[in-house]
Amino acid sequence: MPEPVGSALRRLEADGLVSLESGAARTTRRFQSAMARAAAHLFALGTDCTDLRVPIACALLQSYEGSLSDEQLADLIETMLPIELAELDPRAHLQRGPD
Repeated sequence: MPEPVGSALRRLEADGLVSLESGAARTTRRFQSAMARAAAHLFALGTDCTDLRVPIACALLQSYEGSLSDEQLADLIETMLPIELAELDPRAHLQRGPD
């Protein structure tokens, strides 16, 4: 049975890959480091990585040292994708000033 997104988010938070700040999920330095290593590895392989799920999967596999089932990995990727997309969009973290 697939892990619900809420449950996957709680797992990512408990494992130190995501923090909840002001009700919003943010990636931690630990996950950002894993993403950087994954991106460097994929770049060294010459991978045309236009799908953000690929480095997220690599980072999660490295972080969990291969201990995830395919279903668990898919659930965590599904949960992490919108969080990582928001991290890459600076507008997501700007506070609006007075108009």
